[in-house]
Amino acid sequence: MELLGFLCIQARANRLANHRLHAAMAPLSREEFHAPRTSFFPSLAATLNHILEVDLYYIAALHGEADMAQRWKDFVPSDTMAELAAAQARSDQRFIALMDALSAEHLDEVIDLVRTHHVQRERRGHVIAHLLNHQVHHRGQAHAMLAGTSVRPPQLDEFLMPSEAHLRVADMAATGWTEGDLFG
Repeated sequence: MELLGFLCIQARANRLANHRLHAAMAPLSREEFHAPRTSFFPSLAATLNHILEVDLYYIAALHGEADMAQRWKDFVPSDTMAELAAAQARSDQRFIALMDALSAEHLDEVIDLVRTHHVQRERRGHVIAHLLNHQVHHRGQAHAMLAGTSVRPPQLDEFLMPSEAHLRVADMAATGWTEGDLFG
């Protein structure tokens, strides 16, 4: 498997994991969503909003949009789990569409990341890898925080093995995807 194909699968696995986590968290009240918890960020709301905020910034950078820094500055955190799940789904789909439009050569292109006091330049493939790793890292923190709620943390790591299709039937139906969509 070539790198771009792998990254495309990762982007879809990311969407499926977010879908499953957010669906499990749907019953949480606003108070439970914002309740203080022990982790890098002090609540589920803060953790998941951080994931979304970073996604919006990096996806704008990957698209070459000049307003990426303004998007970061203007970000308004979602107040409820339903709002966050919808916004994250839109962001995930935008990321998948971007990945589907890339060629292998695009991974080596250098893109600009507009920061507060400078412009950081990185290869597109490195930014994509960073974005995926960032999602996994903080989604894992949210997953662990769920243990302190009435919600049982869902299984999140069965999206990359074709032989485990039976474990993701409901998730695939919810996204409208086929196994061919996931694995190309």
